[in-house]
Amino acid sequence: MQVSRCNQFQQLTENMVEWEPYESTYTRLSKPCFLLPAWAISHPLPSSPKRLISLHGFSATFITLSSSQSPTQTAFLSSLPPSISSLSLPPVLLSDAPSDARIETLLSLEASRSVPGVTSILHDLKKKTHLVAFIADLFCCDLFEAARSIGLPCYVFFPSNCLFISLMLHLPTLDATTTCEYRDLPGPLELPGCMPIPGPDLLHPLQDRSNDCYKWMVHHGRRYHEADAILVNSFEAIEPDTVKVLREHRPPVYAIGPMIRDKSTDGFDTSSCLDWLDKQPAGSVLYISFGSGGALTTEQMRELALGLEMSKQRFLWMVKSPLGEEVVGANYLQEGIKNDPFAFLPPGFVERTKEVGMLVPAWAPQIRILSHQSTGGFMTHCGWNSTVESVINGVPMITWPLYAEQHQNAIMLVNGIGAALRPKARHDGLVEREEIARVARELMEGEEGSRVRVKVKELQEAAINAAAEGGASYEALVEVANKWKGL
Repeated sequence: MQVSRCNQFQQLTENMVEWEPYESTYTRLSKPCFLLPAWAISHPLPSSPKRLISLHGFSATFITLSSSQSPTQTAFLSSLPPSISSLSLPPVLLSDAPSDARIETLLSLEASRSVPGVTSILHDLKKKTHLVAFIADLFCCDLFEAARSIGLPCYVFFPSNCLFISLMLHLPTLDATTTCEYRDLPGPLELPGCMPIPGPDLLHPLQDRSNDCYKWMVHHGRRYHEADAILVNSFEAIEPDTVKVLREHRPPVYAIGPMIRDKSTDGFDTSSCLDWLDKQPAGSVLYISFGSGGALTTEQMRELALGLEMSKQRFLWMVKSPLGEEVVGANYLQEGIKNDPFAFLPPGFVERTKEVGMLVPAWAPQIRILSHQSTGGFMTHCGWNSTVESVINGVPMITWPLYAEQHQNAIMLVNGIGAALRPKARHDGLVEREEIARVARELMEGEEGSRVRVKVKELQEAAINAAAEGGASYEALVEVANKWKGL
């Protein structure tokens, strides 16, 4: 039987997203516009308009990039209530981008070249409704130009944490005052109110200053200063000093989290793993997942498997093919096996661990797994969505960062907050099986694991309180909504 760890938070969230039409003054007059990024379905951005609609009577329009259009997104958008509409941007030329352009560069280029399309949409919408705010994704601030053309206040929705936004706000100054690669800095980077972060653990797109990706990140850092305000999916208790500093910053930063994805968007039908969890003792299962975009090398994948076996712990592992052999979850489940991820596991591993382990190919219903009473730990890539989902469900973590801002998240979780453990890697980055077994046992059974568990439970309670009426995050969103109503 499934029992939620966070019934109070889930009930609170459900109360926020009742879709009954509002008959208030603002229903037809106020229509804040939201821009969805290419990967928006995996981000909790829809939670923000849901709160604004259900609590404050606004409506919303999603403006989607051409590159983000997919059957999954189409199904998601078609499921939205009348209070939320959507418009798609026409394609823009990207064929002149370098062949090795990173995703951050491509998204930034697409947004920059979509200014005419968004301008046309906003001018048309202005004739039909009272627009009060334009909220851009973190890579789409060049679209401020379209919003400013009709006098619309501009906001940034930042799906990560306050540490990340603090780094971005300081990045133009860092770029102007340093010449070396950040990994070669003589000491950790110390931002006001933030945990010191060693240079090699800073945001991955900043690690090569010669790459266009780095130049775009500096560009976005400058544009964030043009926003009327920045909305961040974090809450005060998880990074109190950073929130305090940014509260006094200009533009003001509002911590309006925690926000998580709906269970309805949580993957495909993999109820077999939930049935398996129902049969396990409470708090006994270590869940392993490296996110929708994370993959290990073949050698690391095998070390992880053997380490889990050595640990003697129960585990549920979302298995993906190793680097160079990736299988996208949708393709794997809908088009049949291209590369069986289990084929890369050590010989006999599946048979030897079948009494204590459950392997799920390519995709798993993460929110349901983390909220299950049998889940007692989470080995995670430290993506902020996964981190928040783990905290809300009171699940302690083992950090295994791979890319993006995940390494600096891991530093914050382990050294700053004390909500996670981190395995020690060799000089070449490989985490060996013995170390994997040690940290898995420690999290699930050891004294350090008990300490981390207590801390995560404290954060879980704080997260619930922050989102509840009168809580810091609740009141932050009220302040934003009142500004819009004043317009």
